[in-house]
Amino acid sequence: MCGIVGYVGEDAALPVLMDGLSNLEYRGYDSAGVALVDDDVSVYKRSGEVDALRSALPAAENAPQTIGIGHTRWSTHGPPTDANAHPHTDESGRVAVVHNGIIENFETLREELGDRTFTSDTDTEVIPHLIAAELDGGATPQAAVQTAADRLAGSFAIVVAIAGVDELFAIRRDSPLVVGHGDGETYLASDVTAFLEETREVTYLEDDDMAVVGDDGVTIYRDGEPIIVETEQLEWEADAAEKGGFDHYMLKEIHEQPRALRQTLSGRFDIDAGTVDLDLDLEEAYLNSVEEIQIIACGTSNYAGRYAAELLESVTEVRTSVEVASEYEFDGGRDPWRTLVVAVTQSGETADTLSAVRKAKQAGARTLAVTNTLGSTVTREVDDSLFIRAGPEIGVAATKTFASQVATLSLFAVYLGRVRGSVSSAEATTVLESIRALPGAVQQILDDEDYIREVAEEHGDSNAFFFIGRRFGHPVSLEGALKLKEISYDHAEGFPAGELKHGPLALVTPETTVLAVVTEGSNADETLNNIKEVQARGATVIGAASAGDSTEYLDVQFSVPDIGLLEPLVTNVYWQLFAYYVAKSKGRNIDKPRNLAKSVTVE
Repeated sequence: MCGIVGYVGEDAALPVLMDGLSNLEYRGYDSAGVALVDDDVSVYKRSGEVDALRSALPAAENAPQTIGIGHTRWSTHGPPTDANAHPHTDESGRVAVVHNGIIENFETLREELGDRTFTSDTDTEVIPHLIAAELDGGATPQAAVQTAADRLAGSFAIVVAIAGVDELFAIRRDSPLVVGHGDGETYLASDVTAFLEETREVTYLEDDDMAVVGDDGVTIYRDGEPIIVETEQLEWEADAAEKGGFDHYMLKEIHEQPRALRQTLSGRFDIDAGTVDLDLDLEEAYLNSVEEIQIIACGTSNYAGRYAAELLESVTEVRTSVEVASEYEFDGGRDPWRTLVVAVTQSGETADTLSAVRKAKQAGARTLAVTNTLGSTVTREVDDSLFIRAGPEIGVAATKTFASQVATLSLFAVYLGRVRGSVSSAEATTVLESIRALPGAVQQILDDEDYIREVAEEHGDSNAFFFIGRRFGHPVSLEGALKLKEISYDHAEGFPAGELKHGPLALVTPETTVLAVVTEGSNADETLNNIKEVQARGATVIGAASAGDSTEYLDVQFSVPDIGLLEPLVTNVYWQLFAYYVAKSKGRNIDKPRNLAKSVTVE
């Protein structure tokens, strides 16, 4: 979603802010702005991309201020216009605010503010007016910000700049904020990628923490009192968030999957013994008592959860369900003491998933996060965390994290099966051998990239794309369709192959391309019947099939290495590359698809 950056230091703030905003472009946005602070507050903002903002900025020699805030906005209240872009100020221009999240009571607050003049459609604009009202009443800057924040309902991360005050004030609730500690300078951001080139020493703010950032560093207040907080050292290198010679982050991250998977798997299992060590704090007695696992997630993470649910049920013999986090309720007569709720979220900040976690905890269930982000909100709210260790993912369309989520959850399935005694050492070894083969199998697909590009360019003009598969092939089909529609804007649907004849077959024409998973673990023989159904209507079928299988019935064949149950996961790499090259042939903005954001931090 929106991106925040703030800076206090010895250097001119404007170049730092602009670099930070550029680093945050991947999150998705439709306007951008900055505020520079000395005795006055100077605000520059524009709808459109960061480059549009650059054209409105003063020359470097005319912008010596060493304190400033910046923002990339993704519209919620009001369209993307110059007036609605952040930062927002009070009437006098003395207070400037950038804000991520949603203020649910902004209309009520506007009414309470009386005759003050508002110039935007946003919920954010009430915040600087509230702060200014407190300052007018004699409050100190810190007290004014705190009092204003206490009146806000909803989710927010805000950073405040005040004319004549050489400090920035930041406070969060249900929306991430992180402090970066540099040498004589301090950074604030919604995401560490904003300042990753400058420092990797960070502090994550907790809900309702306030950070006061000045020349001498940062002081963090909790419940009104200063506290001592530990800093964390990020393991990500700055160049991990750069394109590395690829045309797009998405393509780079597709190619990073073998390495990401090796990081995910490293040191976590002993294939000869058939054992898995995930360093979890969930007691064995509790895991033996679990009667149901609920996986809660959104989008790509939800599809990874569906793959894992199929594996968990078959390996652990524990009933497993998958819920769309935005629709989640802990109901149905479940026993919370015997239900493990697993939240899958790449960023650890997905608002819908966090809300679902809170509902599960309120009901009394134990919670486990499967995430990519150390220090994220979800890790602080659940009972235990399992990290996928995929490294930073910048492209809006998730790629390498999907594979790493499935691999991590597959390890968890074996781990749980061994703890509960439902999986023998030999059975565990069979599954672990498939998991261990993933990095090499994915690399084999990547080595076939030129052929995939040719197929994508030949069939990219179809008027519809149907992705079909059974069992483990079903969630991969859903994910394949999601990738194509996200970045190419083409009509794409994914569903179980058997559902074709229950309605979707009416849409199949000679202008339709069907992409089918026909590998181990996807009930390929049954899917063959569905392939014949669409071919009888003139559709072209592109099939990903296990190597060595007889596939003369496919119009186009992609060969998947023989690795067992996880072959459908490898198939997904074909679908990723197919989507990428279809979108590229149409000139789409692949890393920043329209209307979408990387981290969805509002419900």
